[in-house]
Amino acid sequence: MKSLRRYLRLYRIFAVQYIKTMMQSKIDFFIGLGGFLISQGAGIAFLYLVFEQIPSMKDWSFEQMLFIYGFAQIPRGIDHLLTDNLWMVSWQMVIRGTFDKYMLRPMNLFFQIVCEKIQMDALGELLIGMILVARAVSNGTVEITPLKVIFFVISVLAGAVIYTSVKLFFAALAFWVKDSSPFLTTAYEMADFAKYPIEIYSKPIQIILMTVLPFAFVAYIPSTFFLVNRNVLTTVGAECAIAVIFWLISYALFQRGLVRYESAGN
Repeated sequence: MKSLRRYLRLYRIFAVQYIKTMMQSKIDFFIGLGGFLISQGAGIAFLYLVFEQIPSMKDWSFEQMLFIYGFAQIPRGIDHLLTDNLWMVSWQMVIRGTFDKYMLRPMNLFFQIVCEKIQMDALGELLIGMILVARAVSNGTVEITPLKVIFFVISVLAGAVIYTSVKLFFAALAFWVKDSSPFLTTAYEMADFAKYPIEIYSKPIQIILMTVLPFAFVAYIPSTFFLVNRNVLTTVGAECAIAVIFWLISYALFQRGLVRYESAGN
């Protein structure tokens, strides 16, 4: 418990210092936020145009699709906000040797990496996600109950863990290949498929989204609990199980990579 309080206090200190440096260039923040809002708006506009021609898609209505879209954005936004610095591990920290600084501090290395940066651009994803989920609740697409609120919070947190686990897994490959950013970029682009029901994709893509890159468990599968009242154990429960399994695998790979790390040399 004392260790947890220590890390929470350290995270607050790191976060405050990063926000201070970020506020030195407020224009960059607003440009980044605006860019994310525009990209999210374009995705919603695409859905609207599709449903103008096709009233329903694989038995999913436009309002249900909007809920899944928004649902997917919230855990992705949390991951983006808190763990975006993992991209730097895959891209340059290992190959340039700047990862050395983490090895010298008496703190958990994963904690040091993620607390060094807060990606405020993610507020755009979170904002759009919450607006779309609130819309689904207000128009009756999703029935609101205290139990569903609890499971929604659990599902969002589990989804964020899945996003982070995938990111950590491919970032950790840099300890072997030096620059794993192409693998991470490819994997993370697959996350866009999580915004829509997997039934609309071909079988090979469905298999990938259910196994290798389990983004189907981030929003689509748990959303069926909220939209069509499927069993909570096979939806939110399965999502939590996948989150735990993939986190353990990814973190174990990261730990193995730390042993292998040799710095950059000269």
